[in-house]
Amino acid sequence: MTIAVGDKIPEAKFFVMTDDGPGPMTTSELFGGKTVAFFAVPGAFTPTCHAKHVPGFMSQAEALKAKGVDTIACVSVNDVFVMDQWGKATGGADAITFLADGSATFAKAIGMDLDLSEHGLGVRSKRYAMLVKDGTVSALNIEDAPSSAEKSSAAELLKAL
Repeated sequence: MTIAVGDKIPEAKFFVMTDDGPGPMTTSELFGGKTVAFFAVPGAFTPTCHAKHVPGFMSQAEALKAKGVDTIACVSVNDVFVMDQWGKATGGADAITFLADGSATFAKAIGMDLDLSEHGLGVRSKRYAMLVKDGTVSALNIEDAPSSAEKSSAAELLKAL
């Protein structure tokens, strides 16, 4: 079942790069008591994700924060090392928390997994953006195609604030 507005985010674990190397970050740590602009991409360094989706959230970071967003986070079905390097390569690591969902555990838990094996990419995440307030989804924008980043853009998420 796909997550919907009004649903609580399930307990899950992401991986992030820390000063001591890879470390876990739970959904409770990420979403508890905060307003989070959370977006998912099919893959780090892929054309739409790298050239459009992340830059859009970087350019709107101040506007999102001004509207009450505490954290902006991006998740992808990539390993923590790739996500760490992607954050550095985009210049977005200061504005966006880059989360690794390497085995698509979170994507599957919320019904947002996408099998792109036919294209050589394996199981990935659908492209979407959601606003999460204290662990509850208050807005959810899901793209119809992985190559589109219109509905799930920062500008569209700002309209929900």
